[in-house]
Amino acid sequence: MASLTIRKLDDAIRDELRLRAARNGRSVEDEVRVILREASQHRPPPAVSATPEVSRVRSDADAGLPRVTLIIGGGIAAYKALDLIRRLKERHVHVRCVLTRAAQQFVTPLSASALSNERCYTDLFDPESEFDAGHIRLARDCELIVVAPATADLMAKMAQGHADDLASAILLAANRPILLAPAMNPLMWNHAATRRNVAQLERDGVAMIGPNAGEMAEAGEAGVGRMAEPLEIAATAERLLRPPQPRPLAGKRILITAGPTHEPIDPVRYIANRSSGKQGFAIAIAAQAAGADVTLISGPVDLDDPAGVTVKHVESAREMLHRVEAALPVDIAICAAAVADWRVANEGEQKLKKTSAGMPPLQLVENPDILATISKLPDKRPRLVIGFAAETENLIDNAKAKLARKGCDWIVANDVSPASGVMGGDRNTVHLLTRDDGDTGVDIRIESWPVMTKEQVATELVADPRPRAARAGAHRSYDCATTGLRGADPSALRPRIEARCHRAELAGHG
Repeated sequence: MASLTIRKLDDAIRDELRLRAARNGRSVEDEVRVILREASQHRPPPAVSATPEVSRVRSDADAGLPRVTLIIGGGIAAYKALDLIRRLKERHVHVRCVLTRAAQQFVTPLSASALSNERCYTDLFDPESEFDAGHIRLARDCELIVVAPATADLMAKMAQGHADDLASAILLAANRPILLAPAMNPLMWNHAATRRNVAQLERDGVAMIGPNAGEMAEAGEAGVGRMAEPLEIAATAERLLRPPQPRPLAGKRILITAGPTHEPIDPVRYIANRSSGKQGFAIAIAAQAAGADVTLISGPVDLDDPAGVTVKHVESAREMLHRVEAALPVDIAICAAAVADWRVANEGEQKLKKTSAGMPPLQLVENPDILATISKLPDKRPRLVIGFAAETENLIDNAKAKLARKGCDWIVANDVSPASGVMGGDRNTVHLLTRDDGDTGVDIRIESWPVMTKEQVATELVADPRPRAARAGAHRSYDCATTGLRGADPSALRPRIEARCHRAELAGHG
């Protein structure tokens, strides 16, 4: 039999036949031959089941996870897309990746596949996916399409409606929201052609984040063109994916300090610490997302300023105190900065030189205590003052002592010993200590939180404390999914619920 012609198959059988043929790398005609041969030998053909990929997608869809098709363009910033996959998955987002041909010069399909736990797509004419118009499926079987990095070439194709590869075909066939994270040389970004394309895409309703200002990959190049950081893109994607959440801090003014301080010894040297500022910046982003008017006062950090947040940059503890006092009054103050406790009494005007007697001794004096100063103001004291206790030993005891000594309302305590990886890392394990001034004295309540990303810690910290009247039945009905403690025993959340209600009174929410 040279050829086969089969007619009048119902849609379900035809789809199963195509799926089986694609999975086995055969044409539909050859697959029919195999089935007939097996039938003639009285062997039942193996059941047609979904591929592991299809099964996994269906499982995630059943679990209600939002789905993103991530298109990785061909620029040096493509390496950041691998971190973006991780950031999206941390937010419980299902990710499928598409790599352009140019992107594969910077990252491999295997890397994207390993991080997403999904097959990575690269070819418009892939027989394993295009037997059922796979580019249409990738454009529709998601809630959001993210392009990161979005190169000048890819944006030009979008603006002009080209569809000559898998990525551009998906984007042209999409009826889902699209988020672009542009990345290119500043001259390319500012070129008249790119400006026209950007304007056209914005008119078409395409959302964009970035590009940011900074140094380029090319030596000596700087300006606007850096791709937004993965955390920024993931946060924006999450806002587009999920319905608008209540803005519990709308109308509130929040002051946040972050990062280290640098205390000069001479024009060259300074005293510093290992704080990265990541936790304070994450809190600022979460507070802004919750509707607050946020002022962030940051020491020297290697982080981009959060969008929508007023940022003041400082170097020393005294500068930070001056900026903090100038920002008052506010409703809530969160002192997450790792302020140096001491500075040099007499800063050298010139670089200090070694002598035959060695380095001259440094006389240290105590820096102003920003947290205590704010907490003990006779007027302009925020209604809620939160401090941080970064300790390497006796964590809870030292945090309790700090809470009493400083006069603040809450202390967020964390272990920053080298083994914890907290300083400069992306995760944190914190204990929230809250004071309850009762008739019989001060009662300190302690909430111990599980290991979280710093973004999750920030979200928890600024989460809306529900009013006391809403507590009826809370021990049984409290939604663990909204707390970051997925799968937690609701009965174990009782201290957190009570503490949140206490916070509501302090912050003026209850």
